Amino acid sequence: MQLSGKVVVVTGGASGIGKSLCERFATQGALAVIVADINAEAARSVADSISNQTEALAVVVDVSREQQVAELVDSTVEKFGHIDLFCSNAGIFISGSENVATDQWQRIWDINVMSHVFAARAVLPHMLKRGEGYLLNTASAAGLLNQIGSAPYAVTKHAAVGFAEWLSITYGDRGIKVSVLCPQAVRTAMTANTSSGGVAGVDGMLEPEQLAETVIEALDKERFLVLPHPEVLTYIQRKSSNYDRWLSGMRKLQAKFGSL
Repeated sequence: MQLSGKVVVVTGGASGIGKSLCERFATQGALAVIVADINAEAARSVADSISNQTEALAVVVDVSREQQVAELVDSTVEKFGHIDLFCSNAGIFISGSENVATDQWQRIWDINVMSHVFAARAVLPHMLKRGEGYLLNTASAAGLLNQIGSAPYAVTKHAAVGFAEWLSITYGDRGIKVSVLCPQAVRTAMTANTSSGGVAGVDGMLEPEQLAETVIEALDKERFLVLPHPEVLTYIQRKSSNYDRWLSGMRKLQAKFGSL
């Protein structure tokens, strides 16, 4: 996909990865960039900062609320006629084990998984009617590997990857392109309180702008897996070739970075 002339929606667009994606899409000549975020002031700030390059709109959205995601899609389609690329990017991190409170499990599930489901429900009918469209879902390397110190994050990111795979399998022959973004440590609010990104930073901390460049390259080639840290591919291959050895290696990481 070439971004020039495209209508793009980015959830979680007011900061971190989402903000960098909005900025990069604007420089690529997107016709419009919709900055969707729960933080109204921050979303407006990002939209204002790119408004000299593209038509930029700030929309307040809680992605854990299906009706709000549907309204985001409907209002965008009403204004621009269609959505070319929907970036379901919003996500949160909660540390802890299986003993994390049930309401917190539900919260991270709603944001890290159901937001992707809500987006697909809302935008796919429009894309399928046109016979084309692109979904970019932000997950994490934790969704391909795992996450030391956070059962909720590991589980929800695995689910996010699984859902993206399902979308590609189900709709890939009907004009729908799907990519899933799986970085390790990125310098965002999520990693602000860690030392060099913690365990996710073993292969270095990326700036959001670096990640956005990888996204542009992946969209251009229409690759499913978007891996800003290329080492992740090697880890996946090791995992699939010898699961028990991989689990042993992960337990060593657990010992190094601390137990729950």
